[in-house]
Amino acid sequence: MTAVISNPYLEGNFAPIRSEITADNLEVIGELPAELNGTFVRNGPNPQFPPKGQYHWFDGDGMLHGCLVQISNGKATYRNRYIQTRGWKIERDAGHAIWTGLLEPPQRDNPHGPYKNVANTALVWHDRRLLALWEGGEPHSIEVPSLATVGSYTYEGNLKSPFTAHPKVDPVTGHMMFFGYSLAQPPYLKYSVVSPAGKLLQTVPIDLPVGVMMHDFAITENYTIFMDLPLTFRLERMQRGEPAFMFEKDTPSRFGILPRFGDNSSIKWFEAPACYVFHTLNAYEDGDEIVLIACRMQGTSVLAATEAVEDSKSDIPYLHRWRFNLQTGTVVEESLDDIPGEFPRVNEQYLGRATRYGYIGRAAKSPMPLFDGLIKYDFVKGNSQTHEFGRRRYGGEAVFAPRKGATDEDDGWLITFIYDEEKEVSELVVVSGKDIATEPVARIKIPQRVPYGFHGTWIDGI
Repeated sequence: MTAVISNPYLEGNFAPIRSEITADNLEVIGELPAELNGTFVRNGPNPQFPPKGQYHWFDGDGMLHGCLVQISNGKATYRNRYIQTRGWKIERDAGHAIWTGLLEPPQRDNPHGPYKNVANTALVWHDRRLLALWEGGEPHSIEVPSLATVGSYTYEGNLKSPFTAHPKVDPVTGHMMFFGYSLAQPPYLKYSVVSPAGKLLQTVPIDLPVGVMMHDFAITENYTIFMDLPLTFRLERMQRGEPAFMFEKDTPSRFGILPRFGDNSSIKWFEAPACYVFHTLNAYEDGDEIVLIACRMQGTSVLAATEAVEDSKSDIPYLHRWRFNLQTGTVVEESLDDIPGEFPRVNEQYLGRATRYGYIGRAAKSPMPLFDGLIKYDFVKGNSQTHEFGRRRYGGEAVFAPRKGATDEDDGWLITFIYDEEKEVSELVVVSGKDIATEPVARIKIPQRVPYGFHGTWIDGI
């Protein structure tokens, strides 16, 4: 008898759901704020069929996973829909999985291509268009509020690179910045700017010495910050039978800062000790310095980057701050907390400017990526506040929905999905941004399980 190897990312609340539903007039515990009127959408992996080969959490087909909650006049509606990518349609018609995932060798003999754009990672609302994102390919346009897939979106054919899962929209000018990285051949990085009206204004190559996994970046009012971190991809390693991806713990991290409309000739590089960052919280200008706040790990073993597991702090993210002096070239960095956390967010009306507050998911004491609460940081007072989800209740990234007309940065609500593992039910919780330690102001009962996922967005008034 052959033993069946279980995969924790296909079990419990990581397991996919198969049904797409729409449900109106959901039960609300507490009271939805009258000013909270819009749409919360969250993306995540949800394999359509049993996976082929080893499955990584990053592999699942994108689903706007039970993740539309439309809040209007105290009522809530829920729906979930698959993102119907080209690969999803091909596998649907075949009736089974065709592509393997990140932990398997590339499928060079696959007639449909070696990999599948799963569109499963994040979302951005720009030029009144919702885009579902996956950093290895082009975005997909999504109708709101139906969550129907319009199709891939390439800026009238002008998109010439992959599209990061974490573009940045300047809340003042309306410009959107994004990048695309290449692993196997140069240029390993391309940087693009989109106008407020949705026109692709520029794409410029940025020189890197080797391909790296670059998941996120940051912007300020005038600058863009790239992170050339030593999670490298080297074909020569793969040819020796070693992992193509590896965290090179003896290679310094590099941070490149360039003017918003700059190019490779205007970038300035700073070196710092080796680390890895999945997500940035924010960045801003302070005199001659560029300040970056992000969740820093000493190293990472993601994608079998096995060298990093020698360090006990690998794969454990802590909020961290760097200061890069544009005049002297010096770097000063400091840890901001000794409590692990990830999925950092701010009130995006202040993105790229000095923010007083930041929010992250508090990591649970678990080998799985579970979050048992939220932490709010006050960077002026240097203190923090915690919201507890409760016993065996776990959530994910909390998106900040600002109160309309608010003058205080923290005047709004944090919104996230919660799964109660004891009761086996999902809820959408709405927490006061001003006082997150209190009970949620509202809990919306979701009529089916919402699997753990990745990133979301709040679209006001829609």
